[in-house]
Amino acid sequence: MAAFSIAFFAFPAFAGKADPALFDALAQTEGDAWMEAETQILTAWEDTGSQALNMIQLRGESALDEGDYLSAIGHLTALVDHAPDHATGYQLRGMAYWLNGDYGPAAVDLARALELEPKHYLALTQLGTMLEELNDTPRAIEALSRSLEINPHQQDAIDAKARLEAIDTGTNI
Repeated sequence: MAAFSIAFFAFPAFAGKADPALFDALAQTEGDAWMEAETQILTAWEDTGSQALNMIQLRGESALDEGDYLSAIGHLTALVDHAPDHATGYQLRGMAYWLNGDYGPAAVDLARALELEPKHYLALTQLGTMLEELNDTPRAIEALSRSLEINPHQQDAIDAKARLEAIDTGTNI
């Protein structure tokens, strides 16, 4: 598969660090095996390799859930400072920046997350949503399409892509 590019985002072809069999199962549209694969992928992505860093990540996620984006950014900055190869740390901090209205730092963090884990479909979906907010429909569709190639079971991404494709073609849905 060819490399994926969204302007300043350049991603290698699917070369993720997780067990390829999990992604193969996740991509299946028939049966329920994808659910277990998704759980295993998310579990692997959440683990920083350190109990202390996992705690910092949990604090960042809790702050995100509470809408305290500045605290989330602080916790998640500490996380990525100490775990610079942890893609989910960048994805989460990118979300905190985005929700705080800081699109530039959010884009940088999402790009880093995808550099570290090209199959990070959560980062791709987040990128697509952010690009939609910025009225960049073609790149939003591209990011969502890539995300759905990896995990076709994301209803929010399916809905967003359909909505954007309708806008792009001038069709009401």
